Amino acid sequence: MTVHGDAGRRRIEVLLKDRGEDVLRRWVELAAVNCGGHADRLLLADRLADIYQALCRSLEPGGDTSDLRGLLAELSRGRAREGFTPSDTAAMVFSLKRAVHEVVEPGEDVAVLRGFLWFSEFVDEVGLFTFETYVAARERIISGQAEQLLELSTPVVKLWDGILAVPLVGTLDSARTQVVMDKLLQGLTETGAGHAVIDITGVPAVDTEVAQHLFKAVVAARLMGAECVISGVRPQIAQTIVMLGIDFGDIVTKASLADALAYALRRSGVGITPAAGERFAAGLEPA
Repeated sequence: MTVHGDAGRRRIEVLLKDRGEDVLRRWVELAAVNCGGHADRLLLADRLADIYQALCRSLEPGGDTSDLRGLLAELSRGRAREGFTPSDTAAMVFSLKRAVHEVVEPGEDVAVLRGFLWFSEFVDEVGLFTFETYVAARERIISGQAEQLLELSTPVVKLWDGILAVPLVGTLDSARTQVVMDKLLQGLTETGAGHAVIDITGVPAVDTEVAQHLFKAVVAARLMGAECVISGVRPQIAQTIVMLGIDFGDIVTKASLADALAYALRRSGVGITPAAGERFAAGLEPA
């Protein structure tokens, strides 16, 4: 946004300074309406006052728009976090044109009208910058929330001493696989576990790509010295695996998490025997 002075623009600059209080007050009123009434009026007034002063400074001879851009970027990021839409944010900036237009005296000469036309284009550029900054900030927020959801949706659970479980729910893609491997390896490092159960009961479908992702997690765990078992292979998933010709190689698979835990316990040297009352007792097998 480069500012060049001429007669009309200078008239607008003088008007913005001389009628600044009126323009700012009207701008706050219009911005509050465009925000749907959700804005804190005092906070909004403070924000717009800073932006208005920076705008006036940018119009002075030798002035630049760095401060103005910085304040607009801060405003956009704040409104993105507060849940406002990009349209609300842009409309708030565009309402400055109406606030200035209302203080232009009727019957002003052509120079003032030309100056207002230039000012309107200037505000359009400011509004576009605000919109773009808002979108970028919102994308960063969404990306951060998606990463947090991935972390929360991939817990590592201790089932027994030396046995961890990673229950998977939802689609398993490359990004999710990386999170699974990171959390699994971190859990193996922190607990020193020698066995891990990757439960896919909550995975809706298994195709070649998902199988490859599972292989990566298993290989990563093996490099840490841990043996992996894949559980939750339902009949539908088993049929799909056979139809696609997917070979799990020497990876142990079980139909349920209980079967996988029993297998891991036996591999760990823990014996499981039926007890009275249809319960089961677990204990270390004799050497």
